[in-house]
Amino acid sequence: MYGPEFADDLAEFYRRTRSERGSVTPVLLVGDVPAWLVLSYRELLHVCRNPQVFSRNSAHWNLWPQVPQDWPLSVPLMPLPGVLNTEGDEHRRRAGALSDVMEDVDRVDLARMCERTADQLIDSFAGDGKADLIAQYTQQMTPAVIARLVGFPEDLIPALNADLILLATSVADAVTSGMRVMETIGAFVTGQRKEPGPGLVGKLMRHPAGLTDEELTLDVSIIFGTGPQLTANWIGSALRLMLIDDEFSLSLQGGRSSVDQALNEVLWHDPPAHSMIGRWPLEDVTLGGHRIPKGDFIVVSMAAANADARLRLEAGASVNRAHVSFGHGEHSCPVGAPEVAEVIAKTAVEVLLDRLPDTHLSVPAGDLRWNESAWLRSLESLPVSFTPVLPQVR
Repeated sequence: MYGPEFADDLAEFYRRTRSERGSVTPVLLVGDVPAWLVLSYRELLHVCRNPQVFSRNSAHWNLWPQVPQDWPLSVPLMPLPGVLNTEGDEHRRRAGALSDVMEDVDRVDLARMCERTADQLIDSFAGDGKADLIAQYTQQMTPAVIARLVGFPEDLIPALNADLILLATSVADAVTSGMRVMETIGAFVTGQRKEPGPGLVGKLMRHPAGLTDEELTLDVSIIFGTGPQLTANWIGSALRLMLIDDEFSLSLQGGRSSVDQALNEVLWHDPPAHSMIGRWPLEDVTLGGHRIPKGDFIVVSMAAANADARLRLEAGASVNRAHVSFGHGEHSCPVGAPEVAEVIAKTAVEVLLDRLPDTHLSVPAGDLRWNESAWLRSLESLPVSFTPVLPQVR
């Protein structure tokens, strides 16, 4: 599960692998690290619905002592005591707090915040007649919106943004940028404890779950480590689809009717995270006809499960929302988080189409390349051209 061939035609990789090897198969991750890949909808539900057997805590991995320190996936797999690695009542306490504050986000205020942020970014390149919508738009917008949602002061956002982009895009800088993000968030949490603000951190401090500063730092770091990049991937893939697919071309002439459809199509066919890494069985298990030893690494593919023929027969056409692109079970996205991400994504696409309605690719569609990743589905770049326009005065 690495290399250009894997990244460029992910759907074909999953289709061929499931056809030849069934619902579960051994695979090699980057560096030829062994794992098990779950490809079917049914097995995905089984794994995600049984955390008492398939743990989310990477500390249970039986190969940790043999993994090189510079292994590219070490950073997202570190067994830190954050909400992702907690289990049982402890997980429900912390995930419940995140869900409560996410559900409490005012969607109208969020949309306005997104519109302001999108307009500011578009103003920075609107007069050029060209832009890379990944580097100049999606990767800039989502960290800025989420930082404001969390409650970060404006003067801290640019440096935090830069580190979040490095964390998501640079293997060489992932560890150091990740540490800086943690330090920045830790200092912010400590300052907020004296006088909690109106943002998500302040709301979490006032939540009955009684989160400590360490728990808040780790859990908010997870929000920043996953939320901005996944939402940026969603926006970028939707814009790509609308630029290359005739079905959505009318939206680029000022209409909005296809934006929701494009975003939903991406969740089905190119979800922002095509796989979840990972799960680790707490005992020897049988899965998809294979005997999997305790502590082996299991990768669960949402993209493959979405394309599972059995799912299509059970759920119907892809316009429905039976996909598993936000995960499944108690370790899926916090309640409310998908809706927050959808407001950000939809607003980002709509504002761009309103401001630059004649946007078109400046390279052949076949030249677009996907980043190589065992779990993220993201474009390297999305170069476009358009008629230059004057920045808006606000």
